[in-house]
Amino acid sequence: MSRLMTHAPEVELIMINITGYDRPGVTAALSEILAKYDAQILDIGQADIHHNLTLGLLIKTDSSVSGDIMKDLLFKGYEMNVKVRFSPVGVDDYDEWVGMQGKDRWIITILGRKLTARHIALVSKVIAEQNLNIDGIQRLTGRMPLKAEEQPSARKSCVEFSVRGNPVDYSQMHQQFMHIAAQEDVDISLQEDTMYRRCRRLVCFDMDSTLIGTEVIDELAERAGVGDKVREITERAMRGEIDFCESFKERVALLKGLDESVMREIAENLPITEGVDRMMTVLKRAGYKTAILSGGFTYFGNYLKQKFGFDYVYANDLEIENGKLTGRYVGEIVDGKRKAELLKLIAQVENVNIKQTIAVGDGANDLPMLATAGLGIAFHAKPKVKANAGQSLSTIGLDGLLYFLGFKDSFITDGRR
Repeated sequence: MSRLMTHAPEVELIMINITGYDRPGVTAALSEILAKYDAQILDIGQADIHHNLTLGLLIKTDSSVSGDIMKDLLFKGYEMNVKVRFSPVGVDDYDEWVGMQGKDRWIITILGRKLTARHIALVSKVIAEQNLNIDGIQRLTGRMPLKAEEQPSARKSCVEFSVRGNPVDYSQMHQQFMHIAAQEDVDISLQEDTMYRRCRRLVCFDMDSTLIGTEVIDELAERAGVGDKVREITERAMRGEIDFCESFKERVALLKGLDESVMREIAENLPITEGVDRMMTVLKRAGYKTAILSGGFTYFGNYLKQKFGFDYVYANDLEIENGKLTGRYVGEIVDGKRKAELLKLIAQVENVNIKQTIAVGDGANDLPMLATAGLGIAFHAKPKVKANAGQSLSTIGLDGLLYFLGFKDSFITDGRR
């Protein structure tokens, strides 16, 4: 008496690539076929470039129905005018791919007024040399018209790479990106893709030469007739050549006798840095807390707070008697060390992990704050600051910060969506 032998169907892994003109319903129609045969989707990715669809599906199915799946997909692809291609995937290859998922993920952002194939090639070469694999590339800025109506200075172009793996030499990779950025007039941000990058909650800004395109103390000095003396001290302090607190005392002393009404006139004519309005609109709507931590003066910080909606302002207070500046200050000087302390304090008050914080500044006295924050950005900064900061933004305005956080123009168009 013979026994009937039954064998469980073999498992097949199939990579499906669909390309062609994009239209509504393509993904739905093809995935319905997979559902009909109870196929398991192990991975999926889709991109659309100028109405051209590229869809990839890695499926697991029984060998008994794999032929029917491919047949139905081919017929449906012909009906919808898309090409469908299949390739088998070995179990060992799949297991190796799964093993990669345990490796670190990095986000590399390239930003500038204009990005070219050369920029992409240079960055991609470094990625390859570091034995990293590119998982995805997306454009964060809006589509560029062939005949751009806006001025070149208003253009922005940003591409974000998602890469996976352990760099051969992280420091070398960072230095290579800094060199490319300096030589090619672009900004390149390298960030580990952790949960903290995706949920930043507090942004602290320097004021002078960051939120505004001037040093307020220089403006006050001009009105007091001591502009050259104060500017020389300011430059030395920002380059880190002299102690900030000592330079601050020297500069404030030179303002003695200046009428306080001058402060209002300066405040109303402050040159606001490109992108501040757009950046603040988006950050506020996204629920970020924002602070001004400045070695400048509280009067001007409060003016910006009222104008743009900052949550906190910490700066220095000038002593005024009988409507005149006395050449002295009131309270503790907000220097580099104090800025870092204030960042920690605000984070504690707001119940924000320090890794969820961002600091932006341009001068040497901003370095402690930049080093303390989870993400420190040197903005149009002096060479010493760039060399010591984790990230730098030098080619566009402050709204470039939004791209470092992963925001896309399609989501944040002038903060309206």
